[in-house]
Amino acid sequence: MFDDHLKIMTMLKEAGEVVGRKKLQKMVFIAKKLNFPFQEKYQFHFYGPYSEELTLRIEELCNLGFLQEEKEKVSGYSQYRYSLNEEGDRLASSFGKEIAGLGECVRSMNEQPSRFLELVSTIMFFDKLSKEQVIEKVHIVKAKLKYSDEEIQDAFQYIQALSDMKQ
Repeated sequence: MFDDHLKIMTMLKEAGEVVGRKKLQKMVFIAKKLNFPFQEKYQFHFYGPYSEELTLRIEELCNLGFLQEEKEKVSGYSQYRYSLNEEGDRLASSFGKEIAGLGECVRSMNEQPSRFLELVSTIMFFDKLSKEQVIEKVHIVKAKLKYSDEEIQDAFQYIQALSDMKQ
């Protein structure tokens, strides 16, 4: 059980800090779809793929005193920042396992806006469909976000770039 917590801690150690719950959810989902060893189950939710298991693991890591969660007000809504604290860093350094290729992918994802990662993770969620069907699905399930054809193509290219990084 704690092995899955250590994987999340390893990811956060690589990222340094992740700003936003949604962003963290998308980063773990994308890493899982790239065949990194994350076990969380995901379902499609309002903001794309979502894992209740991940939410609970993050909460447990905060409660155990390994993870720093900072809540801040931004433009009328709450935003959360996540990073390992000193104790979490020590634990991840001692017991965490290196996950080959994860660091570069995580740092790249962390540089992307949440909106873009939402698109990337949505595309990856529907990976069993043809590219044309995925694009059609994105326009339906993410109609309010009005992703342009260029943004969608950028997302497909980014998925390929992440896959190449993992190699």
